[in-house]
Amino acid sequence: GLLALSVMSCEDQPVALPAQGHWRIVNYWAVWCGPCREEIPELNRLHQETDLVVFAVNYDGKQGEELASQAATMNIDFRMLAQDPGPALGVERPRVLPTTLLVDPAGRVTDTLVGPQTQETLLAVWRTRASD
Repeated sequence: GLLALSVMSCEDQPVALPAQGHWRIVNYWAVWCGPCREEIPELNRLHQETDLVVFAVNYDGKQGEELASQAATMNIDFRMLAQDPGPALGVERPRVLPTTLLVDPAGRVTDTLVGPQTQETLLAVWRTRASD
């Protein structure tokens, strides 16, 4: 269910979205997405400077070396997820990139943010939710 926040791996074994009990950011990106490129440095800062746990999901479903290569091209410093956690989170695949999800410690998606975000916009949304 949503609390377990599991996604199916290639072997059809549930794989939990890491960092349960923490606020998480899940960002959908693609190498061909210009606004994603603008947003990555902001997400890198968020990952480095805050307690939010940031994850990247490649929209094109790239895996292995191809995924690592594209992540390096985009200068992504935060953790890649091999599978889309959307189904486990109860959210549909984004229609627009970039799309960023804010996930609470219990595994609920509190916000779906469409378009490029900044560290400031994401922190503002998180602070609002965390103080609710």
